[in-house]
Amino acid sequence: MIGNENGNKPNGTALTGNIARSVFTYEGAGSGIIVGDAWHSMQLFPDRTFRCCVTSPPYWGLRDYGIPGQIGAEQTLDQYIANLKEIFQKVKKALRDDGTLWLNIGDSYTSGNRTWRDADKKNPARGMDYRAPTPEGLKPKDLIGVPWRIAFALQADGWYLRSDIIWYKPNCQPESVKDRPTRAHEYLFLFSKSEDYFYDHQAIVEPAKSRKGTRNRRTVWAINTEPFADAHFATFPPNLIEPSILAGTEPNDVVLDPFFGSGTVGEVCLRLNRRFVGIELKPDYAEIAAKRLNWQKAEGIGSRNGTNDVSGPKTKRTNRFLRTPASGQRALPLGGSEENGR
Repeated sequence: MIGNENGNKPNGTALTGNIARSVFTYEGAGSGIIVGDAWHSMQLFPDRTFRCCVTSPPYWGLRDYGIPGQIGAEQTLDQYIANLKEIFQKVKKALRDDGTLWLNIGDSYTSGNRTWRDADKKNPARGMDYRAPTPEGLKPKDLIGVPWRIAFALQADGWYLRSDIIWYKPNCQPESVKDRPTRAHEYLFLFSKSEDYFYDHQAIVEPAKSRKGTRNRRTVWAINTEPFADAHFATFPPNLIEPSILAGTEPNDVVLDPFFGSGTVGEVCLRLNRRFVGIELKPDYAEIAAKRLNWQKAEGIGSRNGTNDVSGPKTKRTNRFLRTPASGQRALPLGGSEENGR
């Protein structure tokens, strides 16, 4: 058993049992995709289910995915952060005590109170028919600092903020600005649920500068973005996901991605002999992910509104910002448990 960063045996044992097929719109290889919103879908999981969460939520005010109440389309930055904090509270409950959260998030600039943004040929997803107003206390042209605002909010909510990894993009998109440098990086934050957590540093060592041997992984990762033909939106490059999964899990562990998108986390998990659960709000994106994984729609699953007809307990969000999934309750008995769970 590989220890955590303190050299101790991780708390708990590997997850066992099969994932129930009935809750998934798409399933295969002991894994599955749920079509629904993250807040309600997270209520399906027992505590201490997942070893690791690797995800990238929609960035604030940068994309319109065409779903009412979508995360990222809030009119205020505070509401966006509050919505994410609620979801990651549920993620925290669903993680094992030695679990980690790897959160990719990008920054943005204030809109200058513009109310829309046109698409372009190279990036059709750029078009938006709404723009959030300038956050209180900021000015036109200000860099908002969204990643760190989220990181500090999660830290204040009890998460251990362990590392800020710079994802440097050597092939970043050019920008037509002349009064600042072109942005060529995003953040990948490593959080842990507990002070003592599983982290396999040996699985992600990098070549030493001397080219003799290896060294501990540094916090700047130079990884090219990669196009994905079926998606007209930003996707995770697999090379960004792989170190997170290798460091945060062992074979046959279950990984969670509550903002599944085109399914990169699932693809990498299956290649590395891990299982996963992906949650995706937009049925079209879930279909893209299933196609990528060569999965068919699960028998008897699906409804006329595109969800898998699954909802969690009857708990409702007080602000009801996320859409409520179709009616009907099911639990998700993933099986297995932790020993010495706190």
